[in-house]
Amino acid sequence: MRDEHQKLDCELAIIGGGSGGYAAARTAASLGLKTVVIEGGKEVGGLCILRGCMPTKALLYAAEVMHLASHAQPWGIKTGNVSFDFTQVMARKNALIREFADYRHQQLLDGKFKFLRAMARFKDPHTLELSTGKTLTARSFVIATGSIVAPSPLPQLNDLGYLTSDTALELSKLPKSIIVLGGRAVGVEFAQFFARFGVQVNLIQRAAHLLPNLDSDATTELERIFRREDMTVYTDTKLLEAKRVGFQKEVAFQHNGRNISIQAEEIFFALGRTPNIASLGLEQIGVKVEANRVITDLRMQTSVPHIYAVGDCTGPYEVVHIAIQQGEVAGHNIAHPEQTKQMDYRLLTEIVFTDPQIATAGLTEGEAKRRNIPHLTASYPFCDHGKSLIMEARDGFVKLLADSSTGEIIGGSCVGPAGGELIHEIVAAMHKHMTVHELASMPHYHPTLAEIWTYPAEELAEKLQPS
Repeated sequence: MRDEHQKLDCELAIIGGGSGGYAAARTAASLGLKTVVIEGGKEVGGLCILRGCMPTKALLYAAEVMHLASHAQPWGIKTGNVSFDFTQVMARKNALIREFADYRHQQLLDGKFKFLRAMARFKDPHTLELSTGKTLTARSFVIATGSIVAPSPLPQLNDLGYLTSDTALELSKLPKSIIVLGGRAVGVEFAQFFARFGVQVNLIQRAAHLLPNLDSDATTELERIFRREDMTVYTDTKLLEAKRVGFQKEVAFQHNGRNISIQAEEIFFALGRTPNIASLGLEQIGVKVEANRVITDLRMQTSVPHIYAVGDCTGPYEVVHIAIQQGEVAGHNIAHPEQTKQMDYRLLTEIVFTDPQIATAGLTEGEAKRRNIPHLTASYPFCDHGKSLIMEARDGFVKLLADSSTGEIIGGSCVGPAGGELIHEIVAAMHKHMTVHELASMPHYHPTLAEIWTYPAEELAEKLQPS
Protein backbone atom coordinates (compact mmCIF):
# COMPACT_ATOMS: atom_id res chain seq x y z
CA MET A 1 0.00 0.00 0.00
CA ARG A 2 1.12 3.54 -0.71
CA ASP A 3 1.90 5.63 2.36
CA GLU A 4 -0.68 8.46 2.43
CA HIS A 5 2.09 10.86 3.52
CA GLN A 6 4.41 9.86 0.67
CA LYS A 7 5.30 12.73 -1.63
CA LEU A 8 3.50 12.43 -4.97
CA ASP A 9 5.22 12.84 -8.33
CA CYS A 10 2.50 15.19 -9.60
CA GLU A 11 -0.92 16.55 -8.80
CA LEU A 12 -2.54 15.27 -12.00
CA ALA A 13 -1.61 12.44 -14.37
CA ILE A 14 -3.46 12.16 -17.67
CA ILE A 15 -3.37 8.88 -19.59
CA GLY A 16 -3.71 9.74 -23.28
CA GLY A 17 -2.51 12.71 -25.31
CA GLY A 18 -5.38 13.07 -27.79
CA SER A 19 -7.85 15.93 -27.95
CA GLY A 20 -9.59 15.16 -24.65
CA GLY A 21 -6.39 14.49 -22.74
CA TYR A 22 -4.68 17.57 -24.12
CA ALA A 23 -7.67 19.75 -23.24
CA ALA A 24 -7.62 18.45 -19.66
CA ALA A 25 -3.87 19.03 -19.38
CA ARG A 26 -3.98 22.52 -20.85
CA THR A 27 -6.83 23.50 -18.52
CA ALA A 28 -5.32 21.99 -15.37
CA ALA A 29 -1.85 23.39 -16.03
CA SER A 30 -3.28 26.87 -16.64
CA LEU A 31 -4.95 26.61 -13.23
CA GLY A 32 -1.64 25.84 -11.54
CA LEU A 33 -1.66 22.06 -11.24
CA LYS A 34 1.58 20.12 -11.68
CA THR A 35 0.48 17.93 -14.57
CA VAL A 36 1.89 14.96 -16.48
CA VAL A 37 0.52 13.58 -19.77
CA ILE A 38 1.36 9.97 -20.65
CA GLU A 39 0.94 8.77 -24.24
CA GLY A 40 1.68 5.18 -25.22
CA GLY A 41 0.51 5.10 -28.82
CA LYS A 42 2.92 4.61 -31.69
CA GLU A 43 1.99 8.08 -32.93
CA VAL A 44 1.10 11.27 -31.10
CA GLY A 45 -2.03 13.25 -31.89
CA GLY A 46 -5.09 11.20 -30.99
CA LEU A 47 -7.80 9.61 -33.12
CA CYS A 48 -9.21 12.82 -34.60
CA ILE A 49 -5.91 13.97 -36.06
CA LEU A 50 -4.36 10.63 -36.95
CA ARG A 51 -7.19 8.33 -38.05
CA GLY A 52 -10.48 10.18 -37.64
CA CYS A 53 -11.77 13.65 -38.42
CA MET A 54 -8.87 15.17 -40.28
CA PRO A 55 -7.67 12.41 -42.65
CA THR A 56 -11.18 11.22 -43.53
CA LYS A 57 -12.44 14.72 -44.26
CA ALA A 58 -9.37 15.40 -46.40
CA LEU A 59 -10.28 12.36 -48.50
CA LEU A 60 -13.98 13.21 -48.59
CA TYR A 61 -13.24 16.71 -49.86
CA ALA A 62 -11.05 15.24 -52.60
CA ALA A 63 -13.97 12.99 -53.54
CA GLU A 64 -16.31 16.00 -53.63
CA VAL A 65 -13.94 17.89 -55.95
CA MET A 66 -13.75 14.79 -58.15
CA HIS A 67 -17.55 14.56 -58.23
CA LEU A 68 -18.02 18.25 -59.08
CA ALA A 69 -15.43 18.07 -61.84
CA SER A 70 -17.18 15.02 -63.26
CA HIS A 71 -20.64 16.63 -63.13
CA ALA A 72 -20.01 20.17 -64.38
CA GLN A 73 -22.46 20.02 -67.29
CA PRO A 74 -25.29 21.94 -65.53
CA TRP A 75 -23.09 25.05 -65.51
CA GLY A 76 -22.17 24.65 -69.18
CA ILE A 77 -18.63 23.54 -68.32
CA LYS A 78 -17.06 20.76 -70.39
CA THR A 79 -14.38 18.79 -68.57
CA GLY A 80 -14.04 15.68 -70.71
CA ASN A 81 -12.96 12.49 -68.95
CA VAL A 82 -11.96 13.41 -65.41
CA SER A 83 -9.25 11.19 -63.93
CA PHE A 84 -7.27 11.12 -60.72
CA ASP A 85 -3.93 10.07 -59.23
CA PHE A 86 -4.73 8.14 -56.05
CA THR A 87 -1.11 8.29 -54.92
CA GLN A 88 -1.30 12.08 -55.00
CA VAL A 89 -4.68 12.07 -53.22
CA MET A 90 -3.18 10.06 -50.35
CA ALA A 91 0.07 12.04 -50.35
CA ARG A 92 -1.82 15.29 -49.83
CA LYS A 93 -3.80 13.73 -46.99
CA ASN A 94 -0.60 12.42 -45.39
CA ALA A 95 1.10 15.80 -45.62
CA LEU A 96 -1.84 17.52 -43.95
CA ILE A 97 -1.94 14.94 -41.15
CA ARG A 98 1.80 15.26 -40.52
CA GLU A 99 1.34 19.00 -40.16
CA PHE A 100 -1.60 18.64 -37.74
CA ALA A 101 0.15 15.90 -35.71
CA ASP A 102 3.43 17.83 -35.51
CA TYR A 103 1.55 20.85 -34.18
CA ARG A 104 -0.16 18.73 -31.50
CA HIS A 105 3.20 17.18 -30.59
CA GLN A 106 4.67 20.65 -30.14
CA GLN A 107 1.72 21.62 -27.94
CA LEU A 108 2.40 18.60 -25.74
CA LEU A 109 6.06 19.59 -25.49
CA ASP A 110 5.59 23.32 -24.88
CA GLY A 111 6.61 23.07 -21.21
CA LYS A 112 3.27 23.82 -19.57
CA PHE A 113 3.17 20.21 -18.36
CA LYS A 114 5.40 17.13 -18.50
CA PHE A 115 4.96 14.74 -21.43
CA LEU A 116 5.96 11.08 -21.16
CA ARG A 117 5.97 8.41 -23.88
CA ALA A 118 4.89 5.16 -22.23
CA MET A 119 2.03 2.75 -21.72
CA ALA A 120 0.40 3.05 -18.30
CA ARG A 121 -1.51 0.72 -15.99
CA PHE A 122 -2.90 1.33 -12.51
CA LYS A 123 -0.92 -0.41 -9.78
CA ASP A 124 -3.13 1.09 -7.08
CA PRO A 125 -5.56 4.04 -7.00
CA HIS A 126 -2.72 6.58 -6.85
CA THR A 127 0.09 4.78 -8.73
CA LEU A 128 0.70 4.01 -12.39
CA GLU A 129 3.09 1.37 -13.65
CA LEU A 130 4.75 2.56 -16.86
CA SER A 131 6.07 0.40 -19.68
CA THR A 132 9.45 2.05 -19.14
CA GLY A 133 9.74 0.14 -15.84
CA LYS A 134 9.11 3.21 -13.71
CA THR A 135 6.09 4.15 -11.60
CA LEU A 136 4.31 7.49 -11.31
CA THR A 137 2.17 8.67 -8.41
CA ALA A 138 -0.48 11.40 -8.57
CA ARG A 139 -3.24 12.90 -6.48
CA SER A 140 -5.73 12.81 -9.39
CA PHE A 141 -6.01 11.13 -12.78
CA VAL A 142 -7.80 11.62 -16.09
CA ILE A 143 -8.33 8.59 -18.32
CA ALA A 144 -8.34 9.75 -21.96
CA THR A 145 -7.32 6.63 -23.85
CA GLY A 146 -9.83 6.93 -26.70
CA SER A 147 -11.17 3.98 -28.66
CA ILE A 148 -10.13 1.18 -30.98
CA VAL A 149 -11.95 -0.61 -33.81
CA ALA A 150 -14.57 -2.97 -32.36
CA PRO A 151 -14.13 -6.73 -32.83
CA SER A 152 -15.90 -8.36 -35.75
CA PRO A 153 -19.26 -10.11 -35.11
CA LEU A 154 -18.29 -12.70 -37.72
CA PRO A 155 -15.29 -14.86 -36.70
CA GLN A 156 -14.66 -15.72 -40.36
CA LEU A 157 -13.84 -12.07 -41.09
CA ASN A 158 -10.71 -12.27 -38.96
CA ASP A 159 -9.31 -15.02 -41.19
CA LEU A 160 -10.62 -13.41 -44.36
CA GLY A 161 -9.16 -9.98 -43.58
CA TYR A 162 -10.82 -6.62 -44.01
CA LEU A 163 -10.20 -2.89 -44.10
CA THR A 164 -11.07 -0.63 -41.17
CA SER A 165 -11.24 3.14 -40.82
CA ASP A 166 -7.61 2.86 -39.65
CA THR A 167 -6.16 0.68 -42.40
CA ALA A 168 -8.18 2.25 -45.24
CA LEU A 169 -6.23 5.45 -44.63
CA GLU A 170 -3.05 3.62 -45.60
CA LEU A 171 -4.23 2.23 -48.96
CA SER A 172 -1.78 2.58 -51.83
CA LYS A 173 -4.39 1.66 -54.41
CA LEU A 174 -8.17 1.33 -54.51
CA PRO A 175 -9.99 -2.00 -54.82
CA LYS A 176 -12.30 -2.42 -57.82
CA SER A 177 -15.22 -3.37 -55.56
CA ILE A 178 -15.97 -3.27 -51.85
CA ILE A 179 -18.58 -4.41 -49.32
CA VAL A 180 -19.14 -1.84 -46.57
CA LEU A 181 -20.42 -3.39 -43.34
CA GLY A 182 -22.23 -0.76 -41.29
CA GLY A 183 -24.25 2.34 -42.09
CA ARG A 184 -23.37 4.82 -39.38
CA ALA A 185 -21.16 7.87 -39.94
CA VAL A 186 -17.91 6.03 -40.69
CA GLY A 187 -19.61 3.55 -43.01
CA VAL A 188 -21.55 6.09 -45.09
CA GLU A 189 -18.65 8.52 -45.36
CA PHE A 190 -16.21 5.88 -46.60
CA ALA A 191 -18.88 4.34 -48.86
CA GLN A 192 -19.34 7.62 -50.73
CA PHE A 193 -15.59 8.23 -50.85
CA PHE A 194 -14.99 4.85 -52.47
CA ALA A 195 -17.93 5.22 -54.86
CA ARG A 196 -16.87 8.65 -56.09
CA PHE A 197 -13.42 7.30 -56.88
CA GLY A 198 -14.89 4.57 -59.06
CA VAL A 199 -15.14 1.64 -56.64
CA GLN A 200 -18.26 -0.53 -56.93
CA VAL A 201 -19.89 -0.25 -53.49
CA ASN A 202 -22.34 -2.54 -51.69
CA LEU A 203 -23.38 -1.23 -48.27
CA ILE A 204 -24.96 -3.58 -45.71
CA GLN A 205 -26.73 -2.00 -42.72
CA ARG A 206 -28.29 -3.97 -39.87
CA ALA A 207 -30.86 -1.29 -38.89
CA ALA A 208 -33.90 -0.32 -40.95
CA HIS A 209 -32.14 2.85 -42.15
CA LEU A 210 -28.68 4.30 -42.50
CA LEU A 211 -27.64 6.55 -39.60
CA PRO A 212 -30.33 5.12 -37.29
CA ASN A 213 -29.72 7.75 -34.60
CA LEU A 214 -31.10 10.43 -36.94
CA ASP A 215 -34.63 11.13 -38.14
CA SER A 216 -35.89 8.94 -40.99
CA ASP A 217 -36.54 11.92 -43.28
CA ALA A 218 -32.80 12.62 -43.26
CA THR A 219 -31.68 9.02 -43.63
CA THR A 220 -34.07 8.12 -46.44
CA GLU A 221 -32.81 11.17 -48.35
CA LEU A 222 -29.24 9.92 -48.03
CA GLU A 223 -30.25 6.41 -49.10
CA ARG A 224 -31.94 7.85 -52.20
CA ILE A 225 -28.82 9.82 -53.12
CA PHE A 226 -26.51 6.85 -52.54
CA ARG A 227 -28.59 4.71 -54.87
CA ARG A 228 -28.59 7.52 -57.44
CA GLU A 229 -24.79 7.43 -57.29
CA ASP A 230 -24.91 3.71 -58.19
CA MET A 231 -24.26 2.34 -54.72
CA THR A 232 -26.23 -0.74 -53.70
CA VAL A 233 -27.70 -0.24 -50.22
CA TYR A 234 -29.18 -3.04 -48.14
CA THR A 235 -30.93 -2.10 -44.88
CA ASP A 236 -32.65 -4.20 -42.19
CA THR A 237 -30.19 -7.07 -42.54
CA LYS A 238 -28.55 -9.78 -40.44
CA LEU A 239 -25.01 -10.96 -41.20
CA LEU A 240 -24.64 -14.73 -41.59
CA GLU A 241 -21.12 -15.57 -42.74
CA ALA A 242 -18.10 -14.44 -44.70
CA LYS A 243 -15.73 -16.50 -46.84
CA ARG A 244 -13.34 -16.38 -49.76
CA VAL A 245 -14.53 -17.44 -53.20
CA GLY A 246 -11.60 -17.50 -55.60
CA PHE A 247 -10.06 -14.06 -55.63
CA GLN A 248 -13.19 -12.47 -54.15
CA LYS A 249 -14.51 -12.06 -50.61
CA GLU A 250 -18.13 -13.05 -50.02
CA VAL A 251 -20.58 -11.91 -47.35
CA ALA A 252 -23.89 -13.70 -46.77
CA PHE A 253 -26.78 -11.98 -44.98
CA GLN A 254 -30.54 -12.01 -44.53
CA HIS A 255 -32.58 -9.27 -46.21
CA ASN A 256 -36.36 -9.06 -46.69
CA GLY A 257 -36.76 -12.69 -45.70
CA ARG A 258 -34.17 -13.93 -48.20
CA ASN A 259 -30.59 -15.12 -47.85
CA ILE A 260 -28.32 -13.04 -50.10
CA SER A 261 -24.63 -13.45 -50.91
CA ILE A 262 -22.53 -10.74 -52.53
CA GLN A 263 -18.89 -10.71 -53.55
CA ALA A 264 -16.27 -8.00 -53.80
CA GLU A 265 -12.52 -7.59 -53.93
CA GLU A 266 -12.46 -6.08 -50.42
CA ILE A 267 -14.55 -5.67 -47.25
CA PHE A 268 -14.67 -2.48 -45.21
CA PHE A 269 -15.58 -3.03 -41.55
CA ALA A 270 -17.52 -0.06 -40.15
CA LEU A 271 -19.39 -1.64 -37.26
CA GLY A 272 -18.15 0.75 -34.62
CA ARG A 273 -15.37 1.32 -32.15
CA THR A 274 -14.94 0.30 -28.52
CA PRO A 275 -13.27 2.12 -25.60
CA ASN A 276 -9.54 1.46 -25.31
CA ILE A 277 -9.39 0.60 -21.61
CA ALA A 278 -8.61 -3.14 -21.42
CA SER A 279 -4.96 -2.66 -20.40
CA LEU A 280 -5.49 -0.04 -17.68
CA GLY A 281 -6.26 -2.35 -14.75
CA LEU A 282 -9.40 -0.43 -13.80
CA GLU A 283 -11.08 -3.46 -12.25
CA GLN A 284 -8.51 -3.69 -9.46
CA ILE A 285 -8.95 -0.08 -8.35
CA GLY A 286 -12.75 -0.02 -8.38
CA VAL A 287 -13.47 2.21 -11.40
CA LYS A 288 -16.96 1.29 -12.60
CA VAL A 289 -17.21 0.10 -16.21
CA GLU A 290 -20.36 -0.81 -18.12
CA ALA A 291 -20.39 -2.24 -21.65
CA ASN A 292 -16.64 -1.60 -21.72
CA ARG A 293 -17.23 2.12 -21.13
CA VAL A 294 -15.90 4.06 -18.13
CA ILE A 295 -18.92 5.43 -16.28
CA THR A 296 -18.76 9.10 -15.25
CA ASP A 297 -21.13 11.73 -13.94
CA LEU A 298 -21.62 15.13 -15.57
CA ARG A 299 -18.50 16.40 -13.77
CA MET A 300 -16.57 13.66 -15.62
CA GLN A 301 -15.84 11.96 -12.30
CA THR A 302 -15.73 8.16 -12.16
CA SER A 303 -16.84 5.95 -9.27
CA VAL A 304 -13.41 6.60 -7.74
CA PRO A 305 -13.64 10.31 -6.79
CA HIS A 306 -10.06 11.33 -7.69
CA ILE A 307 -10.17 9.60 -11.10
CA TYR A 308 -11.90 11.23 -14.08
CA ALA A 309 -12.46 10.06 -17.67
CA VAL A 310 -13.04 11.98 -20.91
CA GLY A 311 -13.54 11.32 -24.61
CA ASP A 312 -14.33 8.09 -26.43
CA CYS A 313 -13.39 5.87 -23.49
CA THR A 314 -16.40 7.20 -21.58
CA GLY A 315 -18.83 8.72 -24.11
CA PRO A 316 -21.75 9.14 -24.23
CA TYR A 317 -20.93 10.79 -27.58
CA GLU A 318 -17.84 9.96 -29.64
CA VAL A 319 -17.34 13.47 -30.98
CA VAL A 320 -14.08 15.38 -30.70
CA HIS A 321 -15.49 18.73 -29.62
CA ILE A 322 -17.38 16.92 -26.85
CA ALA A 323 -14.11 15.25 -25.75
CA ILE A 324 -12.47 18.68 -25.61
CA GLN A 325 -15.32 20.10 -23.50
CA GLN A 326 -15.15 17.07 -21.21
CA GLY A 327 -11.40 17.53 -20.81
CA GLU A 328 -11.85 21.18 -19.91
CA VAL A 329 -14.57 20.32 -17.37
CA ALA A 330 -12.43 17.58 -15.80
CA GLY A 331 -9.34 19.81 -15.63
CA HIS A 332 -11.31 22.61 -14.00
CA ASN A 333 -13.00 20.33 -11.47
CA ILE A 334 -9.74 18.70 -10.39
CA ALA A 335 -8.23 22.15 -9.84
CA HIS A 336 -11.38 23.60 -8.23
CA PRO A 337 -13.29 20.83 -6.41
CA GLU A 338 -15.08 23.47 -4.39
CA GLN A 339 -16.58 25.09 -7.51
CA THR A 340 -17.26 22.33 -10.03
CA LYS A 341 -18.62 22.57 -13.55
CA GLN A 342 -20.87 20.07 -15.34
CA MET A 343 -21.23 18.97 -18.93
CA ASP A 344 -24.30 20.29 -20.73
CA TYR A 345 -25.28 18.24 -23.77
CA ARG A 346 -28.21 20.50 -24.70
CA LEU A 347 -26.23 21.87 -27.65
CA LEU A 348 -25.03 18.48 -28.87
CA THR A 349 -24.01 18.85 -32.51
CA GLU A 350 -23.36 15.98 -34.91
CA ILE A 351 -22.24 16.19 -38.53
CA VAL A 352 -21.92 13.47 -41.17
CA PHE A 353 -19.63 14.62 -43.97
CA THR A 354 -21.34 12.94 -46.86
CA ASP A 355 -22.57 14.97 -49.83
CA PRO A 356 -25.03 16.34 -48.99
CA GLN A 357 -23.83 16.83 -45.45
CA ILE A 358 -26.14 15.87 -42.61
CA ALA A 359 -26.00 17.95 -39.43
CA THR A 360 -28.07 18.13 -36.28
CA ALA A 361 -28.05 20.35 -33.21
CA GLY A 362 -30.01 19.83 -30.02
CA LEU A 363 -32.94 17.43 -30.20
CA THR A 364 -33.92 15.40 -33.22
CA GLU A 365 -37.64 15.05 -33.86
CA GLY A 366 -37.50 11.38 -32.92
CA GLU A 367 -35.77 12.10 -29.62
CA ALA A 368 -38.26 14.83 -28.75
CA LYS A 369 -41.09 12.35 -29.33
CA ARG A 370 -39.42 9.61 -27.29
CA ARG A 371 -38.93 12.03 -24.38
CA ASN A 372 -42.50 13.36 -24.67
CA ILE A 373 -41.27 16.93 -25.12
CA PRO A 374 -44.07 19.13 -26.55
CA HIS A 375 -42.77 20.59 -29.81
CA LEU A 376 -43.62 21.85 -33.26
CA THR A 377 -41.60 21.25 -36.42
CA ALA A 378 -41.28 22.91 -39.80
CA SER A 379 -39.10 22.07 -42.80
CA TYR A 380 -38.03 23.75 -46.02
CA PRO A 381 -36.38 22.08 -49.05
CA PHE A 382 -33.21 23.20 -50.79
CA CYS A 383 -34.83 22.47 -54.17
CA ASP A 384 -36.93 25.61 -53.69
CA HIS A 385 -34.15 27.88 -52.40
CA GLY A 386 -32.40 30.46 -54.56
CA LYS A 387 -28.74 30.00 -53.63
CA SER A 388 -28.92 26.21 -53.64
CA LEU A 389 -30.52 26.31 -57.11
CA ILE A 390 -27.64 28.47 -58.30
CA MET A 391 -25.25 25.86 -56.89
CA GLU A 392 -27.29 22.98 -58.40
CA ALA A 393 -27.50 21.63 -54.84
CA ARG A 394 -31.13 20.59 -54.88
CA ASP A 395 -31.05 17.68 -52.43
CA GLY A 396 -32.14 17.89 -48.84
CA PHE A 397 -33.86 20.27 -46.46
CA VAL A 398 -33.60 22.13 -43.16
CA LYS A 399 -35.85 21.44 -40.18
CA LEU A 400 -36.47 23.34 -36.96
CA LEU A 401 -37.94 22.12 -33.69
CA ALA A 402 -39.49 24.62 -31.30
CA ASP A 403 -41.00 24.35 -27.85
CA SER A 404 -44.73 24.37 -28.52
CA SER A 405 -45.50 26.81 -25.71
CA THR A 406 -42.57 29.26 -25.73
CA GLY A 407 -41.30 29.01 -29.30
CA GLU A 408 -37.72 28.48 -28.06
CA ILE A 409 -35.61 26.57 -30.60
CA ILE A 410 -34.81 23.14 -29.17
CA GLY A 411 -33.32 21.47 -32.23
CA GLY A 412 -32.46 21.73 -35.87
CA SER A 413 -31.27 19.54 -38.68
CA CYS A 414 -29.84 20.19 -42.11
CA VAL A 415 -29.44 17.79 -45.00
CA GLY A 416 -27.86 19.80 -47.76
CA PRO A 417 -24.95 21.85 -49.09
CA ALA A 418 -22.53 22.99 -46.37
CA GLY A 419 -24.82 21.46 -43.75
CA GLY A 420 -21.95 21.24 -41.28
CA GLU A 421 -21.45 24.99 -41.54
CA LEU A 422 -25.13 25.96 -41.63
CA ILE A 423 -25.98 24.05 -38.44
CA HIS A 424 -23.86 26.46 -36.40
CA GLU A 425 -26.47 29.16 -36.89
CA ILE A 426 -28.86 26.95 -34.90
CA VAL A 427 -26.16 26.20 -32.32
CA ALA A 428 -25.67 29.95 -31.85
CA ALA A 429 -29.42 30.53 -31.63
CA MET A 430 -29.88 27.74 -29.08
CA HIS A 431 -26.87 28.93 -27.07
CA LYS A 432 -28.73 32.18 -26.52
CA HIS A 433 -32.11 30.44 -26.05
CA MET A 434 -33.57 32.24 -29.07
CA THR A 435 -37.15 31.70 -30.17
CA VAL A 436 -38.28 31.04 -33.72
CA HIS A 437 -39.74 34.57 -33.69
CA GLU A 438 -36.27 36.01 -33.03
CA LEU A 439 -34.61 33.85 -35.69
CA ALA A 440 -37.29 34.77 -38.24
CA SER A 441 -36.76 38.47 -37.61
CA MET A 442 -32.94 38.29 -37.76
CA PRO A 443 -31.64 39.81 -41.04
CA HIS A 444 -30.07 37.37 -43.52
CA TYR A 445 -28.19 38.40 -46.65
CA HIS A 446 -29.71 37.34 -50.00
CA PRO A 447 -28.89 35.14 -51.82
CA THR A 448 -27.18 32.92 -49.24
CA LEU A 449 -27.63 29.36 -48.09
CA ALA A 450 -28.07 30.54 -44.50
CA GLU A 451 -31.27 32.44 -45.20
CA ILE A 452 -33.07 29.13 -45.70
CA TRP A 453 -33.44 28.90 -41.91
CA THR A 454 -35.81 31.88 -41.93
CA TYR A 455 -38.50 29.93 -43.81
CA PRO A 456 -39.20 27.22 -41.21
CA ALA A 457 -38.68 29.85 -38.51
CA GLU A 458 -41.36 32.05 -40.05
CA GLU A 459 -43.74 29.10 -40.39
CA LEU A 460 -43.33 28.15 -36.75
CA ALA A 461 -43.58 31.75 -35.57
CA GLU A 462 -46.89 32.08 -37.40
CA LYS A 463 -48.21 28.89 -35.81
CA LEU A 464 -47.23 30.15 -32.37
CA GLN A 465 -48.93 33.56 -32.69
CA PRO A 466 -51.52 34.15 -29.93
CA SER A 467 -55.00 33.20 -31.11
